[in-house]
Amino acid sequence: MSTYAVTDPATGEVVATYPTATDAEISDAVTAASNAASWVRSTSVTDRAELIRKVGALHHERREQLADIIVREMGKPRDEALGEVDFCTAIYDFYADNAETFLADEPVKLLEGEGEAVITRGPIGVLLGIMPWNFPYYQVARFAGPNLIVGNTILLKHAPQCPESALALQQIFLDAGFAEGAYVDIRATNEQAATIIADPRVAAVSLTGSERAGAAVAEVAGRNLKKVVLELGGSDPFILLSSDDLDATVDSAVAARLDNTGQACNAAKRFIVADDLYDPFLEKFTAKMLAAADGIAPLSSERAAQGLEQQVARAVEEGAHLASGGERRGAFYPPAVLTNVRPGTDAYHQELFGPVAIVHRVADEDEAVSVANDTPFGLGSYLFTTDRDQAQRVAAKIEAGMVFINGVGAEGAELPFGGIKRSGFGRELGRFGIEEFINKKMIRTVG
Repeated sequence: MSTYAVTDPATGEVVATYPTATDAEISDAVTAASNAASWVRSTSVTDRAELIRKVGALHHERREQLADIIVREMGKPRDEALGEVDFCTAIYDFYADNAETFLADEPVKLLEGEGEAVITRGPIGVLLGIMPWNFPYYQVARFAGPNLIVGNTILLKHAPQCPESALALQQIFLDAGFAEGAYVDIRATNEQAATIIADPRVAAVSLTGSERAGAAVAEVAGRNLKKVVLELGGSDPFILLSSDDLDATVDSAVAARLDNTGQACNAAKRFIVADDLYDPFLEKFTAKMLAAADGIAPLSSERAAQGLEQQVARAVEEGAHLASGGERRGAFYPPAVLTNVRPGTDAYHQELFGPVAIVHRVADEDEAVSVANDTPFGLGSYLFTTDRDQAQRVAAKIEAGMVFINGVGAEGAELPFGGIKRSGFGRELGRFGIEEFINKKMIRTVG
């Protein structure tokens, strides 16, 4: 039986099923992507940038339909679904506007000798993208957008619960004018994905997903000498050291935890609060978190909600205090706040993927940094303080790929996204995102 199915998490109803690709279909897909290199050779960066601009325009044109699909597939709140589609348009436009500059030839100043040297930037070939369910369009935009402009071709394996959005995206790329094989959706199994990575026609792989999936993909890629970019989990700290408007700070904290119903790798998950603000922050934050139970969207599946429920139950068994907005109902998990989560317990180092926050009390700046860095992850982080010098000092000490000071939801198409430690490696978005899968060819002319 196929694992590719649309199951509405709000009702548990299986809306549609899709067949998993046969081995022959996977082989044909790799061949098509490889053959599309001839199309790449006949087009320029400018040509491909304009096609990507059309992809963004089609996202805007079809935003209502696209939003409906992911509400149905993974339970995303509709306003957030529309926002995701709009962000994709911004990403495609950003790369269309800037690709020629990012990919321009770069002269190298010679230390000695006559002639000249230049670095050119070009494609490396077929890329496999393995993408998750939590942001079905955005994850694809930040991977496929820049790489198609470079001239790489794309095989895209989406999450099994997102086959409808995956097909909608493939149609957009075709309708925008990309050649057959430039962007190919594949409903592959994990075993077939490993075979694709090993195929000599495939140059590299990018995965956004779990630590376990990242380790498995990196292992296969390493054995086959393929480059890999990994964006994995996160347990991002939200550090509060001072505030001149605690209510506004609490609003930011709640928004940072409940983005995508708490199902974002870079959502704030651990709230680290200075001692003098801890009690008033916890009171206000808990009240707003629990109040959000009214109208909360479902998690991506009942299985996801059950897993979160088990993590929270284990935390309580190990001594944590739970303030909850209610009981789990199917895929609906109520917002909750955990305190007294101690080092050495499971929850202290786990990623809680859902609307559950952990709040820690710390004595001072040094302890805040220590707690923030006491995690296997290193994706994003949030820092709130009224002291500008302190902000820069603490930001420099945080072990993460991204630090946001006095703001949440401040990501942008121009800002690189990625982490360190067990959150993965490599960057997407911004100038650095287009640099990951290119051949920086050196051409030296003597005399």
